[in-house]
Amino acid sequence: MHHVSIRTGNIHKAIAFYELLGFNVCDRFTTGYTLACWMEGLQGRIELIQIPQPDPAPDAFNDEHYVGYYHLSFDLTEAVPDLTDWLADLEQRFAQASQAQIEQYQPLKILLQPEQQQIGNFVYEVAFIADTDNLPLEFIRKLN
Repeated sequence: MHHVSIRTGNIHKAIAFYELLGFNVCDRFTTGYTLACWMEGLQGRIELIQIPQPDPAPDAFNDEHYVGYYHLSFDLTEAVPDLTDWLADLEQRFAQASQAQIEQYQPLKILLQPEQQQIGNFVYEVAFIADTDNLPLEFIRKLN
């Protein structure tokens, strides 16, 4: 897969958010009438596109009747030894960033604390957070 495209109401806040997750901007460009960029990190690439006059997105995580795109998922199996500790550290980084620059950052919104789930023949640690536009992001870690 080349990239996943994410529409955002504020590209500067979205870039700051994804940078704290470990992404780096690799290209900035415009898509005709608006700002955009590619970011790489967590073994993937995302494209952020700023949408002027954005409408709020549906709540894909909590609306059990929602149909369509649901979430991005990042496999942290090789990157972190424990999802609970990783999420606690991430939450602290977001809290510090939001205290230092309240206009740029907000505290991390955790949708689901790490829990174990059996998916097929494997057991995973699974957690969900929301990005600056409330897009659900899943983080998984395969357990032995």
